[in-house]
Amino acid sequence: MKITFTRTALALLMLGVAVAGCSKKQRSQKTGLVYNDRSNGGYMRFRQTHPSPGPGLVPIEGGTFVMGGSADQDVMFDNNNTRRRVTVPSFYMDETEVSNQDWLDYLHWINITFPDDRELYYNATPDTLVWRRPLSYNEPYVDNYLRHPAFQDYPVVGVTWEQAQDYCAWRTDRTNENILRERGYLANWKDNAARKGKEPFNTEIYTNNQYRGPGIDGKKMMPDLNPNAQGTKAVRPVRMEDGILKQGYRLPSEAEWEYAALSLAGNTEFENINDGKVYPWNGLGVRSPKKATRGLMLANFKRGNGDNAGVGGYLNDKADITAPVRSYEPNDFGLYNMAGNVNEWVADTYRQMSFEDVEDFNPFRGNEFTNKRMADPTKGVYAKDKYGRPIKDPAKSNRKMKYSEFIALQQGGNAQNSTGDAQAPAATDSTGVTATATPSAIAGKPYTNDYRDYIDTVDAALYGTTTLVSNRSKVYKGGSWNDMAYWLNPATRRFMDQDNSSAEVGFRCAMTMVGAPEINPQGKPHIRVKKPKNSR
Repeated sequence: MKITFTRTALALLMLGVAVAGCSKKQRSQKTGLVYNDRSNGGYMRFRQTHPSPGPGLVPIEGGTFVMGGSADQDVMFDNNNTRRRVTVPSFYMDETEVSNQDWLDYLHWINITFPDDRELYYNATPDTLVWRRPLSYNEPYVDNYLRHPAFQDYPVVGVTWEQAQDYCAWRTDRTNENILRERGYLANWKDNAARKGKEPFNTEIYTNNQYRGPGIDGKKMMPDLNPNAQGTKAVRPVRMEDGILKQGYRLPSEAEWEYAALSLAGNTEFENINDGKVYPWNGLGVRSPKKATRGLMLANFKRGNGDNAGVGGYLNDKADITAPVRSYEPNDFGLYNMAGNVNEWVADTYRQMSFEDVEDFNPFRGNEFTNKRMADPTKGVYAKDKYGRPIKDPAKSNRKMKYSEFIALQQGGNAQNSTGDAQAPAATDSTGVTATATPSAIAGKPYTNDYRDYIDTVDAALYGTTTLVSNRSKVYKGGSWNDMAYWLNPATRRFMDQDNSSAEVGFRCAMTMVGAPEINPQGKPHIRVKKPKNSR
């Protein structure tokens, strides 16, 4: 009895200490102002979190690796994967390739949201004619591959780089909308009648406080502590600072894709890589060494001319064309089919010698900087297109402009740059968008928002005329069901025009990771850092 009382008292004491600790209000370390208190102005401090990945993604802990280092031959004599040590930040990546079912979800949303916009639906539909060959009977795949339920878990193909980009943007908005509706920050899914006729949810429009009103606002919106807000129980939309919304889905960069496919983290101990890799798995061969599966192929690829599946009665890789997206064993990051099945689009624009040009931290070639167009720059209201998305224009400066410059440019005027010189005359590109050049420190050339051919000495007018390479050439990697084993190496790279598609090319999405790069800090040594007072 005495022991029980002592334990109960100790538990109550610990609970009291915990409650007392939690009741301490956080204060600014520099001014002493109390955070999250409407009476003193509503200064906000949010709980510091390490966000979880979006649906379908797995975390990839970044680090240094030799890009192009896994290639031991150059059978095409392209000299386009020169070895270079780079660092890739931690990020998230789809566990599997995007499947036919995933794409049908996308098409269904377009159909129910814009039922009268046949052009939008048509443009989003994959090109199933990629299965046609002049001298082979692939016609059944034209009608069945995308829509028949037998192929629903197979990777979507016939998708252009541009369509893949549109899917990433759509997936971002649907994921964030689902989070907000299920948690009550937006009207719940059952309130369809109230949402009828409303423009579709867009993350950027929502976070700019432009997606509000009856039938949109939820019952559990965030309290607005701003003393200027209307009413004592004022509410506001979720902000990026709340740590609730997911970062945008996107195509992985070439460096991210190669790093994730190689998955050297599985062979690493105390910063020592014990064994290199030629494929996403260990060893120099493409067959399983395990007793139960010995001799079976570890990926879906073409073993030789005329041999796509093996011998009837004992099929080797169990696939003649593509295979379900969860076929074969995942690599050490938990990613399926990073070799074979389908090649995968990455975000980079192709140049043969990109390896010599790109930065060694987070290398990428394809930057095209844009700014959101303002409908009312004095109020910070974004202009929207007919689908409720912000309109984006080419960036007009490589720095944050003065407010007078910003307003003048948004209103179509002629602003001065930081040196007091007038900006270069406005020019209209092929899309009709007006861009104003700003002097740059790069070789005295005018600023350009498009750095895909950064410091490229080749005459830009010749691209697409004397060579197939242009700013529309995008990289794809990984090898496919119709490729030989050489292309299964993560360092190999090929390119195709961004509006072309193939029965051998699909894609998967990635997402930027924010915060600390370490994925699993448990059990690893750390230097203890003292937290500031009143922090959590």
